[in-house]
Amino acid sequence: MEWKSIFGIRPLPKPAYIKAYEQSLLKKIPKGKPIRELEFLVFDTETTGLEVKKDYVLSYGAVTVTNNSIRISESKEFYLRPKKRSKEAVKVHGLVQERPYISREKLIKSFLLDATNRIVVGHHLGFDLAMLEKVGRKLGLKKIRQPGLDTYDLAVRMEVGKFYNPHAIASQDYSLDKLCERYGISLDDRHTAAGDALLTAQLLIKLLKVADKKGIKTFGDLMA
Repeated sequence: MEWKSIFGIRPLPKPAYIKAYEQSLLKKIPKGKPIRELEFLVFDTETTGLEVKKDYVLSYGAVTVTNNSIRISESKEFYLRPKKRSKEAVKVHGLVQERPYISREKLIKSFLLDATNRIVVGHHLGFDLAMLEKVGRKLGLKKIRQPGLDTYDLAVRMEVGKFYNPHAIASQDYSLDKLCERYGISLDDRHTAAGDALLTAQLLIKLLKVADKKGIKTFGDLMA
């Protein structure tokens, strides 16, 4: 018998918005759905570092993309109150002034509502998802499971081919900075969550146009 049961401690009930998100995962995107009809939630997190176990989220930014258009009116930018101020994080992200901080619950609730029935997109997506999962763990979020698209992987696929050897790729050539330079995207507002989300959204649109020319027309093609 677990000690939690012995002392009568029960886990908190899962919030309704997490239950609704998990229920939405039962609805799958048809493989034949044209890419122009898909909706993408492009997001970024700024963090105190690059170690998921040790570091934590400072800010979050997101925009929606559909039919090669960015819905600026739906953009989001949130700040979490830092547990402690990191000199390195301040140096990179410039998060020194006071911000209108929100709760971790509000951040996760907003993300899950926006991500429902959309493809989540990020540059080095796995890291950002892991950081958000860390934020949501104590709230009852176990895993973010809907389809995801990493613009790093998509860029390599478009330029090198689908069956590439990861060890043969010069990863620095596929950084967000390098790709934006290569695809003619101005590096404005770099190293903020909202700014990087917008840059990644612009990169996504450029890469989807390349994909279209290569005959990648549907959700199934894109995620293959």
